Amino acid sequence: MTSSNYGGGPEMSDELPPGWSSLTYCVLRAAAWYPDRSVPTGEWEKALHEHGGFEMHDAARRFLAEFGGLNTDEWTPGPVMPQSPFRFDPRVAEGQGKLFAELSEQAGTYLYPVGHADSGDSYLGMAVSGAVYIGRESVELLADTAYEAMEQLVMERCTDAPLPFVPAGDHLVLPHRPEHDLSAEIGTRWSAETDRALRLAGWHPGRSVSTEEWERVLREADEGFEMHDAARRFLTEFGGLEFLLKGPGRTMARSPFRIDPLLAKWDFEIIDLQSEEVGTCLYPIGDADRGNFYLTMAADGAVHHGMDYVCLLADNGDKALEKLIEGRK
Repeated sequence: MTSSNYGGGPEMSDELPPGWSSLTYCVLRAAAWYPDRSVPTGEWEKALHEHGGFEMHDAARRFLAEFGGLNTDEWTPGPVMPQSPFRFDPRVAEGQGKLFAELSEQAGTYLYPVGHADSGDSYLGMAVSGAVYIGRESVELLADTAYEAMEQLVMERCTDAPLPFVPAGDHLVLPHRPEHDLSAEIGTRWSAETDRALRLAGWHPGRSVSTEEWERVLREADEGFEMHDAARRFLTEFGGLEFLLKGPGRTMARSPFRIDPLLAKWDFEIIDLQSEEVGTCLYPIGDADRGNFYLTMAADGAVHHGMDYVCLLADNGDKALEKLIEGRK
C-alpha cells in the first residue's frame, strides 16, 4: 500500500487494521482517527445516563474511546467519501431511552448508542459483545466487531444519503451522467468533479450576471476599488456562486468559499496591502475558509488568496476554482 496524505493529516501506515480496505483506512484517517487514538468518554456517559437512563458497558466505552467524535456526515463529495455517512457520538440518542429499549428487545441484547449513520436516518448501537447494530424503526446486525462495522459503513452499506457513490479504484466518485460525459468544459477547462460542483452551485455554460452593482458599491466604499477586465469577466460568469464544501480533499482539506466581491467591501486597506506585496493591482472576488482568506484577482487573471499575507492560488480563474473545489494546494 502506498503512503498518502488526506486533508493534511498524518501519513498513512503500511499496516491496515484487521478487515479494513485501504479506502476505509483513508476515510477514517481523514475523519481524524489514528492508531492508538484515545479520548475521554466520561461526559458522554454522564449525559446519556441523565437523559435516557443509559448504562455504558465496557465494549461501548472502548469503542467511543477510539472512535468517539469522528464523523463524515458533513462531508461533501470528494475522492474520499463513505457510502453511509456516520457520526460516532452517543449524544445523538439523548432522550431516546424508550426507542433503544425497543431496539434492544428486537436485537435480543442490550444496545448502547454510539452514534448514527445514513446522515442521521439510522442509529448505531453496540452490544456488550462488541457487535454493532443499526436501525431506527427496526434493527439489524451491522457487524460482529467495531472494525468490521467501519468497513461495512464505508464500503458495503449503500444508502440514499446524501448522494449515491460508486467505487473507482481506491476512492469513490459520483456516477457519471451522459450530460457530464458530453460537457465540453471537462478536460478543457476543469475536471469532471469540478464541473459537477459548479453545476450544483448554479453555474451553467453561458452564465452571465451583471457586475455593475458590485462595481458601484465597492467604488463608493473606497475609490481605490477599480474593477479590471479580468475580474469583470470572471465575476460575470461565476459571481454569486457559493460552495458549501467540507471534508478531505486531494492534498488539503476542503472548505466553503464564496464568489462575491462585496465580502471585502470594508477592507480596501487589506486588499491594497496585498496588492503592494505581490506588485500588481488585486481586485476582490470572494472569500474562502469561512471568511479567513480573501480571494483576489490580478489584471492578468491570476488568483491570489490570503488575509495577513497573500499567496498565488492559480494562474487563472478556472484553475483556482478547480483547486478550491477539489482541495488542492
